[in-house]
Amino acid sequence: MKKAAMALGLLSASIGSAWAQSSVQLYGIVDVGVRMTSNANVGSSKKQVIPGGMSQSRLGVNVNEDLGGGLKALVNLEHRLNSDNGTQAAADFWRQSWVGIQSADFGRVMLGRQYNILFDIYTSTYASFKYSPYIEAYKPEIGLSMGARQDNMVKYLVEKGPVRGEIQVSAGEGNSQNKSYGGLLRFADGPIAVGGAFLTVEDTLGKKVRGYTAGAAWTSGPWYANVSWATNKFDQGGLLGAAYTSGLLGPVLNAAANDVRKRDMYSFGATYQLSPQLNIGGHYWLAEQTHYSAALANTKSKGHYFAFVADYAFSKRTDVYLEMDYTKHKGAVRFSNNENQRGGAIVGLRHRF
Repeated sequence: MKKAAMALGLLSASIGSAWAQSSVQLYGIVDVGVRMTSNANVGSSKKQVIPGGMSQSRLGVNVNEDLGGGLKALVNLEHRLNSDNGTQAAADFWRQSWVGIQSADFGRVMLGRQYNILFDIYTSTYASFKYSPYIEAYKPEIGLSMGARQDNMVKYLVEKGPVRGEIQVSAGEGNSQNKSYGGLLRFADGPIAVGGAFLTVEDTLGKKVRGYTAGAAWTSGPWYANVSWATNKFDQGGLLGAAYTSGLLGPVLNAAANDVRKRDMYSFGATYQLSPQLNIGGHYWLAEQTHYSAALANTKSKGHYFAFVADYAFSKRTDVYLEMDYTKHKGAVRFSNNENQRGGAIVGLRHRF
């Protein structure tokens, strides 16, 4: 009996120890802004409360379990929501839903719906703003990340010192527009970070979109500066032109924007930490697009995008921000109301937990 009791005690202790090595973290962002947009309708402006100026509001769960021997099990579930009215932000309830295993020696494998490698390289290596990778309400650069996420993905990530590599493959499974493959390489050491990535996505017609990007960032004291280039190349007659174009500034562009043979984007920006609480930053993007249709074959459309942000942190978790942006289109691409220029401004409040 004593031996049995001791065995049960040891088993109970080992189970308790195993549970002690597992952690579940609830996290989120709630961001609400008041935005004014000029030329939103023909000759008139628009005022609205938006569900996220700098960040899209979200609620997520991270799970991390230590399996011993340098192994960890990882899980992420993340839901996006419209914080202005409490509704769901997209058709997919879980914007991320993946499970993975990580080895201290061999890297990490993740399976499920997750960010693609174009989004990874943008946000990890040459993000447009130091304190927030991009402006949720005004993000032309994310329009070239080809959907930002893919379903049915297997991703492998390995990091050795200052070098990180990633490979992704998505099966597509016959009825999905997300059959994909691509790779990423990043070097970050001290004040310098440089990297590049490529991604190919195939639709159900067998038509492909190919994306490439490269860039660098530099940090020194209160200064942060970055520069990047990206391109998307579309097969004619594919189904993904409109889907990937809408990422430029939301679904507010005309039909000519969806007639795209190739789109290039060049961008640069800087932020400066004026005080422990106050950060200011500006960014410029230039997009150039060629077309397939005979009427536009000799036309190169251009988009000029400017943004300025001032962010004041009340604490590590709560900040208030002022954002101002300006857009000007030249060529066939315009806004859906046929205007070719538009200005905007946001005052918002954000809390992270």
